[in-house]
Amino acid sequence: MRKYILACMGMLLVNVSFSQDITVNELLEKVINYHDPHNNWNTFNGELNIVMTTPKNIDRHSKVSINLPQEHFNLITEQDSIKTTYTITKNHCIISQKDSLRIANQKEKPKRSHCDMAELFKNYYTYLYGLPMKLKDPGTIIDTAVETKTFKAKTYLVLKAWYEESVGSDVWYFYFDPTTYAMEVYQFFRTDNKGQIKPDSGEYILLSETVLLNGIKMPKVRAWYYNKDDQYLGTDVLNP
Repeated sequence: MRKYILACMGMLLVNVSFSQDITVNELLEKVINYHDPHNNWNTFNGELNIVMTTPKNIDRHSKVSINLPQEHFNLITEQDSIKTTYTITKNHCIISQKDSLRIANQKEKPKRSHCDMAELFKNYYTYLYGLPMKLKDPGTIIDTAVETKTFKAKTYLVLKAWYEESVGSDVWYFYFDPTTYAMEVYQFFRTDNKGQIKPDSGEYILLSETVLLNGIKMPKVRAWYYNKDDQYLGTDVLNP
C-alpha cells in the first residue's frame, strides 16, 4: 500500500510540474513549432480531400481549396450523387449555375442561404485545419494558466480558450502531448446567456495519424463524440 501511495504521489508531482514548468506562450510556441515549423499557414494555398463517414448515412466527399493570400475558398461536396459548390473570394459569394438551378428547384428552402453556408464552411475548415496556429487569431482569448488533464487515460497539457462576442460563444479546450507537443484532442462546450459552460453540451474530437501538407502537420483522422454520453457522431479522414 505504501508503495502504491508513493507511486501516486510521484505521478501527481509529475503532472503538476508539467503545467508549472511552462507558460501559455511557451506552450503555444512549442505546439505551433511542432505543427507548422516553417510558419507556412499564413501563406497556405492548398487542397484538402476529405471523406466524412457517419452512422447510417452515405459518405460525404469534400474537396476544399484554401488560398489565404488570395482570400479564396472553394468547397465541392458530393453525397448520394448530389454535388454542391460553395465559393467565396474576398468575401464575395459565387453561386454556380448548376447550384442556382438546384436551389431554385428545392421544395423546402434551407434555413441558411447558400452564401451563409459558404461562409460557415469557410470558417469551419480554415479554423479546424488551421489549428493550433489559429489560436493566435485576433478575438481569441486564452486562459493564463496551462492545465494538466487526463483524458482517455493519457495526461495532456491543456489550453482553455474562448472568444470575443463578435467571434463566438463556445469555450474550447486543446489537449497537447507533453513530450512532442502534438495536438491530439480538442473539445468545446456551449455557454448559457451568462457565459457559463453547459456541462452536457458540445463535443470532443480525437485526432490520430498525421498528413504533411504544405509543410504543415495536420491530423489525418478526426473522430467526433458528444461530451454528455460519449456517443459517436462520425469520422472525417483527410487524404493527401
